[in-house]
Amino acid sequence: MAREFTRVGVVGLGTMGAGIVEVFARNGVDVTAVEISDGALERGRATLTGSTDRAVAKGKLAEAERDALLARVDFRVGLDALHDVDLVIEAVPEHLDLKQRIFAELDRVCKPEAILATNTSSLSVTEISVATTRPNQVIGIHFFNPAPVMKLVEVVRTVVTSADVVADVEALCERLGKVDVTISDRAGFIANALLFGYLNHAVGMFEARYATREDIDAAMKLGCGLPMGPLALMDLIGLDTAYEILDTMYRRGGRDRRHAPAPLLKQMVTAGLLGRKSGRGFYTYERPGSPKVVPDEYTPLAADAALADGARAIAKVGVVGSGTMATGIIEVFAKAGYEVVSVTRGAEKSAKVCEAVKTSLNKGVVRGKLSETDRDDALGRITWSATLEHLADVDLVVEAVIEELSVKKALFASLDEICKPGVVLATTTSSLPVIDVAMATQRPADVVGLHFFNPAPIMPLVEIVQTIRTSAETSATARAVCAKLGKTGVVCGDRSGFIVNALLFPYLNDAVKMLEASYSTADDIDYAMKLGCGYPMGPFELLDVVGLDVSLAIQRELYLELREPGFAPAPLLEHLVTAGYLGRKTGRGFRDHTRR
Repeated sequence: MAREFTRVGVVGLGTMGAGIVEVFARNGVDVTAVEISDGALERGRATLTGSTDRAVAKGKLAEAERDALLARVDFRVGLDALHDVDLVIEAVPEHLDLKQRIFAELDRVCKPEAILATNTSSLSVTEISVATTRPNQVIGIHFFNPAPVMKLVEVVRTVVTSADVVADVEALCERLGKVDVTISDRAGFIANALLFGYLNHAVGMFEARYATREDIDAAMKLGCGLPMGPLALMDLIGLDTAYEILDTMYRRGGRDRRHAPAPLLKQMVTAGLLGRKSGRGFYTYERPGSPKVVPDEYTPLAADAALADGARAIAKVGVVGSGTMATGIIEVFAKAGYEVVSVTRGAEKSAKVCEAVKTSLNKGVVRGKLSETDRDDALGRITWSATLEHLADVDLVVEAVIEELSVKKALFASLDEICKPGVVLATTTSSLPVIDVAMATQRPADVVGLHFFNPAPIMPLVEIVQTIRTSAETSATARAVCAKLGKTGVVCGDRSGFIVNALLFPYLNDAVKMLEASYSTADDIDYAMKLGCGYPMGPFELLDVVGLDVSLAIQRELYLELREPGFAPAPLLEHLVTAGYLGRKTGRGFRDHTRR
C-alpha cells in the first residue's frame, strides 16, 4: 500500500512553487506554503489567489471550490513550519548551494519518515541529497510550468533513493491526476535534455543572422505544429533560467558543445534582457511580466511595404514533377488564381497527377472548404503537359522532382534554355544546396528555394531559401507569391536543413540517443515531450511518420555540412534503417505498427 500524504510542504512560492501549492490543494491535500520573508510570502499568496481567481472567471473552478482550496493552504515564514509534513517539495531558484542549504535544514526540521523532494529541472538530485542524513528519502519531483495545467511530472530517482519512496511518489502523482515518467538522475532529465539543445541551436541561428526572430519562430510553429517558437519560449522561460539550465547541462552532461550557452544568451542576461519578466528579451513586451509583444527596432516592415519592393508580376506558373508534393503545389497555385502548367514525364503520369488533383479538390467540396464553382475554376486554370517546352512563357517555375542533385541540375539546365528571361526558377528541395542547382543555369540570380511542407494544400509554411547569388528582386517575388498563396514565407540562407529541419532533426536524433542509452523508454520520452512541452507528437511517433530512412538522410546531410559532433546520426537509427525498419510505411520502426 502506498503511503497516504495528508499534509505536504512547499518551499519557495514563485510561479512554479505557487503552482505546485495549487495542484496539491486542488486535490484535497493540506499544504504548508513557506517563504523566506513576509514580503515574499505575500507575493506567493497573490500569485495563488490570482491563478484561482482566473480559473473561477473562466468557469474552470467554482467559487466554493476556490475558497475550499485556499483554506487548505497555511502560509508561513521559515522552514520550522514544516516539522509535521509527510512530504516537502523545494521550488527555489536553480542554485546548487542554495538548495543544499535548504535540504540540510529540512533534514533537521522534518520528521524522520518525511520524503524530501526537489523540483529542480537541471541540477543533480544526488548532489542535493547528500546535504542530508537521509539521501534514500530524497527524490526529484519535476513539475512543468504552469503546474496546474501541465500533465507531466518527471520523477527522478538517485542510485540510493528507496524503491518505496519512488512507489509512494508515483502513486501520489496518479492521485494528483498527473502522468509521471520515472527516470534516473541525469542532466536535464528527459524534457529539458531534449528541449534546451534545440532552444540553444535556435539562439545560435538568430545570433548568426541566418534568419529573423519572427521567421525562426514562425517556421517552428507552422512547420512543426509547436505551441510556441523557440525564441518566444526562451522569453517565457526566462533567459537567465535558460542560461543556468544550459550551463548546468553542459557541465554535467559530458560537455556537449550544443549545450554550451550561445554567447548572445550570456550577453543578454548580463544586460538584464531576461525575457517577459524584464519586459525585454528576444522580443520587447508592453511591460515587465506582460505577454503582449510590442514593436521595436527589430520588428520587420509591414508585409505590404516589403512585398512592394521590386517583386515581379507572376501570372503563369509551371510545376515540374508528378509526386505528392508536385500534386499539392499544383492545387495550391490553381486555387490561388494562377494559371498553371503541370509538366510530368509522360502522358500516363500526367493523367495520374490530374486525377489526384481532382480527387483532392473534390474532397475540399465535400468538406465544405471549397465551392463547386471554385473547384471547376481551379481545374480550368491547369494545363497538363509532358514536355518542358510548354514552360517557355511562364513567369515562375517550381521544380518538385526527386531529391537527387544530378536530376535537379539537369532539369535546371534545361529550364535555363527553355524559359524566357526574368523567369523565377524555384526548387522545392528540403535538403540539397540550392546554390548547386542555381549554378547549373546561366541565371543564378533568378534561382531561389521554395520549400513547401507536406501536404502543401494544408501546411501554411514555405521556407524561402536565398543563395549568395539570389537577387533581391527574386526574393521579393518569392515573398509576394507566398503571400498570394495564403502561406507564411520565412526567409533563410542556403544552409543544410534550412530552418525547420536544421532545428527539428538534431532534436529527434538526440531522442534516439537517449533511447539507445537505455535512459528511458520510447513511450516515456514521447509522453515527456507531448505532456511536458506541448508538442503535437513525441519524437518517436514523428520519426515513424516521417520515415527513418528520410530522417537518417537529413541527419547525415546536417552532419556532413556542419561537422558538429553532436549531429552524428545515432547508431540505433542507422541500424534500424539497415534492417528495413523504416516506420509506418514498412509497418515497423521504433514501434510495431502491424499490431495496431
